[in-house]
Amino acid sequence: MFLMSLCGKNMCPEAQAEPLDDQWALPEAEILIDVGHGGIDGGTHEGGVLEKDINLAVAKKLYLLLNAQGISTVMNRTADYALSDDNRWHATRSRHGRDLSQRSQLSQEINLRMLVSLHVNWSRNRSAKGPVVLHQSEGRSALLAFFIQNALNNQQGTRTLPRLGKPFYLLRKVEQPAVIVEMGFISHPDDLKMLTNPHGQTHIAEAIATGLRQYLIVTGG
Repeated sequence: MFLMSLCGKNMCPEAQAEPLDDQWALPEAEILIDVGHGGIDGGTHEGGVLEKDINLAVAKKLYLLLNAQGISTVMNRTADYALSDDNRWHATRSRHGRDLSQRSQLSQEINLRMLVSLHVNWSRNRSAKGPVVLHQSEGRSALLAFFIQNALNNQQGTRTLPRLGKPFYLLRKVEQPAVIVEMGFISHPDDLKMLTNPHGQTHIAEAIATGLRQYLIVTGG
């Protein structure tokens, strides 16, 4: 499993002179960006546009924004590959099951404050548009979802409320405050244009970063 930018004092080659206990300390980060889908799992699609590519493009921009603001952030994939391929410990024939368990396991392997999972929506209703943020059934996650939803609503001119994402595996298994951000509907022409345009992707990443930063400020981050 690859983590982007974990080269702190416990991870860099020069840290080998540190005491043994420090060498084996868990890496730390404020935020884990869970980049939805990847590899054989393209996610939803519209024409030749795949969700996995949008998720990764926005995730990279969000990663750079947050770290530039001094908020330590890691990503669980930085290219087009499936996290299920890294999973050799979950004895199941389900590739989807290995993918999900690999994502949740990472949240236990590093010291995190929160997880934000990036996705794109699709609907048969071609009028459905805008961002939707799903949260766990606990207060910190709901607060995190509120800040991100509000920032995305301001960015996209929508009025959607965050929703409880109770059925979703990741939200049930991750112990830290976690949210799933559906950044827009790939099935809506306006959203599709925004989601596939580099400037639109930057605006989405900026809005999510704003919500994350507001949460950190309110919770004493």
